[in-house]
Amino acid sequence: MKDFSFGSYYPTVSFVHKMNASVKILLCIAYIVAVFLVQSFYFLGFAACFLFVIIASIFSRVPFFRVLKSVKGILFFIIFSAILQVLFNKEGTPLWENGFITDVGLLTAAFIVVRITLVVLGSSLLTLTTSPVELADGIEILLYPLKWIKFPVHEFALIMSIALRFIPTLLDETDRIIKAQKARGADFESGNIFKRAKALIPVLIPLLISSFNRADDLADAMDSRCYGKSKNRTRYKKQTVGIRDVTGFVFTAGLIVGVIFLNGVLGVAV
Repeated sequence: MKDFSFGSYYPTVSFVHKMNASVKILLCIAYIVAVFLVQSFYFLGFAACFLFVIIASIFSRVPFFRVLKSVKGILFFIIFSAILQVLFNKEGTPLWENGFITDVGLLTAAFIVVRITLVVLGSSLLTLTTSPVELADGIEILLYPLKWIKFPVHEFALIMSIALRFIPTLLDETDRIIKAQKARGADFESGNIFKRAKALIPVLIPLLISSFNRADDLADAMDSRCYGKSKNRTRYKKQTVGIRDVTGFVFTAGLIVGVIFLNGVLGVAV
């Protein structure tokens, strides 16, 4: 759990860190769109997206293995999705006589695994290079038009940023509780799935109590700083669009155009 990096912030000075948070969110969405534009499991389309993540990681000065660690948190979901495709996808030719596993099922499972992995890598790179405050400001700026319909944009952005920020904190807390329970003789590794689920009850209850205590402490800290007392809040740092953001737009647009070009104009299944 301590190696799970999704939602954590990697503090450093880099090209990507200095970009506008709103622009980075838009570029992340555009990158995810590019990943979903890949329609067939071949090298070119996914290779272009993976290369995009590597280059972005280099410009962000975030170790690429730190970005890869974000996949560990959803590894069970990835494996589960692949198993479903292998067991229930009946298209294609069976790998052996009267077999239930087909070549298309295996190919689709691999396709889904790579797609989910690429989406998680890109999203993790966003949180690693954007602080919670910048992320909240970026979401608020993008959702600003919703204020016209009386939607609480600022509160929604604050909730999103706090939720992302507390993911690594709660994981660390869970790890400490598990180690404490093991020191008292708890066993989380033996028995069937039902016994293991029952053994997690002594972990979940302290975790819930700790989460509510952290929420109370955060509310007290915000209230002591008079948060919410002024209707017109100002920002310490105002985000502007610069040459870095334009470069990111061009780079991401090139990725999307490249995938569309390979997928459509050339008629190559990427």
